[in-house]
Amino acid sequence: MDKKVAALLTDMVEEIELTDPAEKLRDAGHQVDLIGKGKGETIKGKNGQEMTLDYGVDDVDPSDYDALLVPGGFSPDLLRINEKNATFARQFFESDKPVFAICHAPQFLVDTEQLKGKRLTSFVSVRNDLRNAGAKVVDEEVVVDGNFVTSRKPDDLPAFNREALKQLEG
Repeated sequence: MDKKVAALLTDMVEEIELTDPAEKLRDAGHQVDLIGKGKGETIKGKNGQEMTLDYGVDDVDPSDYDALLVPGGFSPDLLRINEKNATFARQFFESDKPVFAICHAPQFLVDTEQLKGKRLTSFVSVRNDLRNAGAKVVDEEVVVDGNFVTSRKPDDLPAFNREALKQLEG
């Protein structure tokens, strides 16, 4: 395995926004761990798919990971309930590690207090929240701001995956 990627999620995740990037990352030789409320717990996606978490957010250290993936759906909003999730995610920004966020995921990242001045995109319904947090929001298929990669929706997954993989090269 080349790099370790922490996928932070909970119930109501948009499954394809997790499974498609995770598959592409794994195909490239990277490890993807599903992290959420508790090790071995089962979460249920927006479309009913059940997934077992590899670790709870309390069981892992961001320094053990090379990048963070936050898929969309309603999971990002639910992640905001536990401030430990934002603390975990914030450490990726503070350590200048890649962060990949699609659809509604940047909404959760507002709680990291790291979006001010960042150029990004997201699903249309959360863009005002992002602007209010100081982000420079655009409507593009994929936006790369340093090592921060964002996309708007599942249709953007090919571009999102391409740019995420580029961040892990080398």
